[in-house]
Amino acid sequence: MLISGKEKRIGVLVSGGGTNLQALIDAEKEGRLGKGKIHLVISSKPGVYALQRAERSGIEAMVIARTDYESISDYSEALADALIGKNIDLVVLAGFLTIIDEKMYDKFQGRIINVHPSLIPSFCGKGYYGLHVHEAALEKGVKISGATVHIVTPECDGGPIIMQKAVEVKEEDTPQTLQRRIMEEAEWKILPEAVRLFCDDKIIIKNNKAYIKGD
Repeated sequence: MLISGKEKRIGVLVSGGGTNLQALIDAEKEGRLGKGKIHLVISSKPGVYALQRAERSGIEAMVIARTDYESISDYSEALADALIGKNIDLVVLAGFLTIIDEKMYDKFQGRIINVHPSLIPSFCGKGYYGLHVHEAALEKGVKISGATVHIVTPECDGGPIIMQKAVEVKEEDTPQTLQRRIMEEAEWKILPEAVRLFCDDKIIIKNNKAYIKGD
């Protein structure tokens, strides 16, 4: 159990450019992560721009490459060991496109959060990642989409929802323009706020639902 009132050490997992990581870094600098502080960034790929973002901000960063491990189980164990070794309290998946298994879920139960670029339960689950989400939304002709921050569980995109924010879908949208608008108007806003709520002990999970205590 986490001890209420203490600083929460955050580990951020990335696979690419790190725009959501940057949103978290900016929020921390502005005092918007509450008791949270980013102590570690782990990338599943070498050479990605997210690592430069971490370095520029003085955050420890490492690469644990998925390609170096034969199985998801071995990879998940390596991730968990690295995070535990740095006494990480909260794991944030910020554009992390690698599958993890129960070796992570068990060791960080209720302490892994993810941002997904749709309003779950729409356009989520297996196969819905990156531009595929926005392609599906446009193909369906939805009028609003958005982003969701949720607790990660073994069920893909099925964990308790912490926050959601809707974004208008425009007739002229492409998957790329919709992706950008959802990042700017939703993901970069609700992910730091959800992290703050967790780090300030404001989230209660009951019956697979997340409830927010008043500030």
